[in-house]
This record gives sequence, C-alpha cells and structure tokens, in this order.
Amino acid sequence: MRASDRAYATLLDEIQAGLLPPGAVIAEAEQAARLGVSRTPLREAIGRLAADGLVVQQSPRVTVVSDVDAGDIRELFEVRRALEESAARLAAERAEPAVFAALAAEFATASVAADALDAYYALIARFDTALDAAVRNDYLTSALRTVRTHLVRVRRLARDNPERLAASVAEHRLIAAAIAARDADLAAHATHVHLHNALTSILTSLDATVRNQGAA
Repeated sequence: MRASDRAYATLLDEIQAGLLPPGAVIAEAEQAARLGVSRTPLREAIGRLAADGLVVQQSPRVTVVSDVDAGDIRELFEVRRALEESAARLAAERAEPAVFAALAAEFATASVAADALDAYYALIARFDTALDAAVRNDYLTSALRTVRTHLVRVRRLARDNPERLAASVAEHRLIAAAIAARDADLAAHATHVHLHNALTSILTSLDATVRNQGAA
C-alpha cells in the first residue's frame, strides 16, 4: 500500500470513528510524524479527505475536520434516498434471489446488543456489497460509496438508541426479503420508510446532544 493510501485510510477511520472529531486540526508536521510518512503523501491524503468533504481548509495553513450539522445530514439523506431507493429497485430486478434471501434470514436473527453491534454493522456492510453487485451500475455504486463515507460518521448518533437499532434490523430484513422476492415496488418503498425513520432518529439524537451541551 502506498504511503498516501495508508495515511488516508488511517485518517478516514479516525474521522469516522470520532477519534478526530469535528473541528480537530489536521497539522501536517504532527500527522506526518505520527503516521510515519513524509509530508508529500500526507498532503495527498488530506487532499482526498477534502475531496470527500471530510476536512476543510480553515485558513491557508490550517485544515480541520468538517462539522456535521442537521442541515448536512438532511442533504446527505436527500441524496441517499434517491440513490438507495433506485438501487433497491434495480436489485429486485437484477439480483440473484438466494443471496438476498440469505441476508434476510441473517437480519431475522441479528442482535443489536451492545456486544453485537460490530457484527450487526458488518452484516449491513455485506448487504451493501451485495446491493452494489446486484445493481450492476458503476455510476450508481460510486455515488453510493461517497454517501456511505459520510454515513459512517452520522450513523454513530444512533448507536445508543436500542429501539431504533431494533427497528432498523426489521427494516433491513424487509428490504432484503423484497429484493429476494423480486418485488421492486416493495423494495423501494421499504427503503424509503427505513431512511425516513433513520433520519428522524438521527436528527432527534443530534438535537438532544445539542440541548445537553447547552445545558452543561
């Protein structure tokens, strides 16, 4: 792996995990030393993160992790809804039904207990991979990958909401089952409902966080 790719992957993971929170300064000298790369590959990595919208140039010499506010989340979900509803519809028309029947069965038994969350998100990642393969449209899957890059940060807001996570399991199971049944209308509608519920929950969590910070 190239030094710039390694630096990009590490910084991306840390931004998505919240280890580098919004507003964190990405100092070239400090990060280059920490990651064991020279400044040139680090600048390449930062350039890729800027293209992803994950960091912004605050001044000529200061780069910071971008903020995530309610407006950003709404805009992200507007794009996500258009892409994922289309992907679900295409998958229902083009996918191998057995692949999504198996995924539906896994969602039916998935746990969202605290010690099982990583396994649950791994299942969602496998669902996304199967969806990408099923639609057979490189332009659509490329756009979805960009959205998912930001979604990882946003999704952390729902990790502490057991009721929402349990509902998400059922929603994913329905989407997978609809694709397996080749029911394009149901697959798209179930995706629409899932995204509506997810957005509502995330905005509620964000609002609560802002209010608590204000009270503190």
